[in-house]
Amino acid sequence: MNIAVIGAGTWGMALARLMSVYGHGVTVWSALPEEIDELNRTRRQKNLPDMIIPDEIVFTKSIEEACKDKDIYLFAVPSVFVRRTSRLACPFIPEGATIVDVAKGIEPDTLMTMSEVIRSEIPQATVVALSGPTHAEEVARDIPTTIVSACEDMETAKKVQEAFTNPVLRVYTNPDTKGVELCGALKNIIALASGISAGLGYGDNTKAALITRGLAEMSRLGVKMGCLPETFSGLAGMGDLIVTATSIHSRNNRCGYLIGQGYTPSEAVKQVGMVVEGINAIPAAMTLAEKYGVEMPITASVDAVINHGADPKEAVRKLMGRSTKTELPKPVFNLNYGNTLYTVQEDLSGKA
Repeated sequence: MNIAVIGAGTWGMALARLMSVYGHGVTVWSALPEEIDELNRTRRQKNLPDMIIPDEIVFTKSIEEACKDKDIYLFAVPSVFVRRTSRLACPFIPEGATIVDVAKGIEPDTLMTMSEVIRSEIPQATVVALSGPTHAEEVARDIPTTIVSACEDMETAKKVQEAFTNPVLRVYTNPDTKGVELCGALKNIIALASGISAGLGYGDNTKAALITRGLAEMSRLGVKMGCLPETFSGLAGMGDLIVTATSIHSRNNRCGYLIGQGYTPSEAVKQVGMVVEGINAIPAAMTLAEKYGVEMPITASVDAVINHGADPKEAVRKLMGRSTKTELPKPVFNLNYGNTLYTVQEDLSGKA
């Protein structure tokens, strides 16, 4: 296939290289002309210095040229630039086109996922969310990786699955686009929490608790929003959360670690040197939690540290001091009384 890669960051270039190696024609566009010049000259991506960019990949400063006569359009720009880029590309994308989005985030003002943002700007296209436990640094080295192609239109999801599947990348399909995208945005916030914990000197016990309870609050919100619970225990949920909250390659984990070490959030982002999507996702996550009446204490604690100057150790003390409760959902049972069937839910004391 002929593929346009819109965005020349680490993930976009890792995928561009992979698709080129396995026989696809690839054209890469960036909004930064100097980035295109450097990539053309060095055949290296600055954050993936050991990855050699195939000579077959074409670089362009013209988004019209990038979009001309393509089978798939891969959007790989940071979440904050997805709407602007979609608007720019729209006139050059034909009716019935397939767009694959790999950005992970939620637009704070509209609460739209990235695929919803793209659809609102490019209504003539079908959008697939491609998400999962995938560090660019490892994909660039052909390390076996799995990912999810999510779209309500399963034929399009399968088209992307077939295009992106190769000996080192195994692609699964999922019709729950919103759930997959919600996982991709929220897991970055939990990864920040995991990094802060490590920066404070806490160990594996704390990290395991944050990952497990973080997944629980991600799932609670997702189910309230109509997503499939199975999505959160799959690759886009549990899988991506594990890799992002534990890996040295994770910029969210790294940023959190620096904050735990005493850096301010802005200093930590500067040290990381790349976009930290978890910080961008916090406002929307907090708004969604309030809108759907879902308790998300870890997310709220990260928000307090990042956006309200809370002391990380004090945030941990507050989390540990919360009222005790059961880990399991409240049991629900049916009760026949006379000719009426009642559904009864117990509270935490066991009283109906």
